[in-house]
Amino acid sequence: MTIRLMAALAAALSTLIFAPIASAEDAPKEIKIATEGAYAPWNFTTSDGKLDGLEIELANDLCARMKVKCTIVAQDWDGLIPSLKVGKFDVIMASMFITPKRLETIDFTQPYAVDPSGFAVAKDSELGKLGMSADKFKLDDEASAKDAIEKLKPLLKGKVVGVQAATTNLDFLKTYFADTVEIREYKTTEQHDLDLAAGRIDALFAQRTALAATLAKPEFEEYTIAGPGFVGGVFGLGTGAGVRKEDTKLKEMLNTAIDGAIADGTIKRISEKWVHSDVTPVK
Repeated sequence: MTIRLMAALAAALSTLIFAPIASAEDAPKEIKIATEGAYAPWNFTTSDGKLDGLEIELANDLCARMKVKCTIVAQDWDGLIPSLKVGKFDVIMASMFITPKRLETIDFTQPYAVDPSGFAVAKDSELGKLGMSADKFKLDDEASAKDAIEKLKPLLKGKVVGVQAATTNLDFLKTYFADTVEIREYKTTEQHDLDLAAGRIDALFAQRTALAATLAKPEFEEYTIAGPGFVGGVFGLGTGAGVRKEDTKLKEMLNTAIDGAIADGTIKRISEKWVHSDVTPVK
């Protein structure tokens, strides 16, 4: 074998060895997005079995911006993160808060919404008589948040409060109200709504926009959102799209699309349509 031929073979082999291969870093052409499908008006399942809501409309908008074919599927809340990790789908858009605990196992885009959580109670209850406050307390500001929480405790003492299990709303109640109320956990918000309507619990704790959708139903005309809203702390940075840690290119694409949806007012328009308030994150 001549030296020239050997050099040519070596060059060819080197090209094969170091040529780029398809990986998680490649821009995807098709993705699957999971949502709970049971958290109206953010995401829900219609009577004919279709998914709809704020996050469904936003997901379709983001996919169009990324020029990616998307399939949106429903997944039980407690299976969202485990199923993402094993590759059952590629993205979570299910009103999931970005928290340090969740960031230990998955990654998130920047927030696409910031929505305070609060209480829904009977209008004739001690807290209900005060009505809803426009105040939003950041739990990271410990002094002011603690003062607001301490003022709520005597108004809620002994009440049974319904909350969805495995959520930051549950974390909030356990952290700040475990010595004041009886916390009752539910797999879905639909289940705790039914118990409130039946009088089996006294209050709900959830995102204010979700509570507003619940209380708009005729059976809840005697209930109201009351007290201040809470953000930050256990609620993290806001609501974002969950992705696997290795899917950095997909995260980058989603962030660019979210930037566009914030800049041109799409998130404002969609959120005002579905939850009657602007939940656009402040950049």
